[in-house]
Amino acid sequence: MDAVQAALISHDRLKPQFVEWVIRHRHILQPHTLFATGTTGGLIKDACPELNLTPLKSGPLGGDQQIGALICEGNIQALFFFIDPLTPMPHDVDVKALIRLTALYNIPTALNEATADRLIAGF
Repeated sequence: MDAVQAALISHDRLKPQFVEWVIRHRHILQPHTLFATGTTGGLIKDACPELNLTPLKSGPLGGDQQIGALICEGNIQALFFFIDPLTPMPHDVDVKALIRLTALYNIPTALNEATADRLIAGF
């Protein structure tokens, strides 16, 4: 697959699991342009400095909306978002809007590790 631009997001409780997933797949992610929300992006940059990753704002501070804007502009071709279904999120409406955009723009979206493994296999 040609290089793609992908977004990486994870809710707080799943950040350690998500960073471990990125570490396992860093050799696949390395040739791609990556965007990540706030804390998730910082953790990934610390763990995998070789990745071409642009950190954005934290999700609750507008990072989800920044990713949404990139999707609308045609600058994201895949979304990896480890969602925590058990913890209430104060910015839940932003998360729902982001997922709506991935459906609207036909963006392959992984919301858990099993789906992320399937999606990354196509890179």
